Amino acid sequence: MASTPGNQKATHLENSQGKKSQHAEEAIFYINCRAAYLTVLKSSLENIKSKEQLNLVLQQAGRNPSPKTINKYWTSQTSSLNFDDFCDILKKEKPATKNELLEAFGKIDTDKAGYISHDELCKILTTRGDKMTWEEVTSITKQADFNCNGKLDYNKFCELYLSTSEQCSKAARNRLEIDPRLRQQHFGNQSENFPEGITLPVSKPSPRVSRKTDHKLVRGDSRAPSRPSSAQSSKASTSTTVSVGASSSRNTKLIIEPDTMKEWQCAQSKGCFYLEENGEIISHKYRLHLPQRSALCITIKPFRIPQAEGKSCRWLSVDTALFILKENESQENLQLVSFTELQNKEMFGWRGELGSGVYWLLPFTTGCRLRKEKTQITGEAKLVWRDEDGELTLTNEFQAALLDIFETIDLDGNGLLSLEEYNFFELRTSGEKCDQEAWAVCKENFEMKKNELTRQGFLNLNLMEANDRDGDPWDLWVTLLSLGYNKALEMTEACPFVIDVCAERCKPRIKAISLEAGGSQLSRAVCRSVVQKGEAKVLDGSENIFIYTYRSGSRITSVIENKSENKVIIHVNNEQSKNCLNNRGLTVFAVEVAPKSMMVSQHVMALNEQEEWIYSCVHSLGS
Repeated sequence: MASTPGNQKATHLENSQGKKSQHAEEAIFYINCRAAYLTVLKSSLENIKSKEQLNLVLQQAGRNPSPKTINKYWTSQTSSLNFDDFCDILKKEKPATKNELLEAFGKIDTDKAGYISHDELCKILTTRGDKMTWEEVTSITKQADFNCNGKLDYNKFCELYLSTSEQCSKAARNRLEIDPRLRQQHFGNQSENFPEGITLPVSKPSPRVSRKTDHKLVRGDSRAPSRPSSAQSSKASTSTTVSVGASSSRNTKLIIEPDTMKEWQCAQSKGCFYLEENGEIISHKYRLHLPQRSALCITIKPFRIPQAEGKSCRWLSVDTALFILKENESQENLQLVSFTELQNKEMFGWRGELGSGVYWLLPFTTGCRLRKEKTQITGEAKLVWRDEDGELTLTNEFQAALLDIFETIDLDGNGLLSLEEYNFFELRTSGEKCDQEAWAVCKENFEMKKNELTRQGFLNLNLMEANDRDGDPWDLWVTLLSLGYNKALEMTEACPFVIDVCAERCKPRIKAISLEAGGSQLSRAVCRSVVQKGEAKVLDGSENIFIYTYRSGSRITSVIENKSENKVIIHVNNEQSKNCLNNRGLTVFAVEVAPKSMMVSQHVMALNEQEEWIYSCVHSLGS
């Protein structure tokens, strides 16, 4: 049935209100970040130089970091942290809620009396988790509300703890509001149009207008953007504009697999991108062996799971790419050969010729579309139920999700799970491997063929886990959440993909080796690919800073190269971009580039591919 104008209007209003609410939350978050940062440091451009400073700014943001938390972000290799790093830490280290605190105390207070003895609290704090010294415990207990019997009313203590944290944040915000000098700081902020009552501090509009546009990059209507009002008015800056027509990137008719390849020998492997809690993306990495020189065609695309047909599959819109590196003397010594820059709809490919030897295939996604979900799931899917005989059974919805998972982790696609394939699943969900002895036990209890686990065996294994917990689905949810599923059993924080390698003169062999973050090898490969293929601009007034911009199908990547002997702060402003989505989630931000180095400034894609999108970015040198 067609929707009525009234319904359309209501939907539009609801979407608009949702966006405003999201923008409001983000605005408040960055105001709080800036307020806390500027309570300890003079400027947002100044870096955190010590553990002590990091501890202070986190406390000003209403956090109470333990030594373990501080050491996680300040390692032996850390010399400084900038404002963007600080914002990232606050995104990961959420403030404790009262329910979480009460739940933690409740595990100690087994009698549910509402009190904990002084001695019991001291023993726990000095012997468990992030162990504290007696001096640290004493400083806490002096402020705690112990009654005359030496017991702590932990409900009152939680209220005191939360109010103290909020007072710290409020004091920092108040200081920001009354100090006009601090309010002008706009390092790393998100300057968009926020709902009424939410104002972000921005610098005064610049009277100058930048007219430098790279015409080689402009496609469609070329426009020289006005310099954004909140862009820093510095001597060194440059702007870049790329205009892309609606759906042009998805409809590119590039011949990746010609008819002549029908006689070629092929190898295939599946894999998956997984989104970590901190926003980092990990994936399988592959070793490719070619016994002799041959023409090759290598493709990667999101994997269409058979059981998911007809469902809403968000991962099918996630961008994928593959970087091909040659192994010379060792795995650490890898040389970029090429990457998949041809595109046909959601498939990316590369065609060329490679000599015999070992190559590494590193999957990559920008993170523009594979990102943390902000929508809250109201209901929770049911995973198990008991039949008339009281026997525990998996629900149909859970079985369907498990079969989807099976298809994803069955890397070679033979309908069975080898021990090696199953261990990728185990490492992701439990952090431990299954050894030969445990695998033999699986063989005795669950259906296998040729020493590999069948689909039914995989379902029964999960049923056994549910029975071990007497129907408690907690462990099952741990597995599902680690594999990118939400509580509605939708895969929203993972993207399965499939890689095909076809060779003309030999049989290629591809094998998944690890499941981990891309690391420095992938970062260098991405930067080098953009430098090799992209258009370069020198930052006006700074001969040692280069901005490289490269469009590869449906995405645009910008890389900053610093050839000077000193680190530089580069401000990035996307306010004049239209219908764009970047991997940083910020319209205006700043990055620090180390001396004699290069780094990705941002990846950008269309927010709505059915409409024209314009990438218009100003890079400027910070003072």
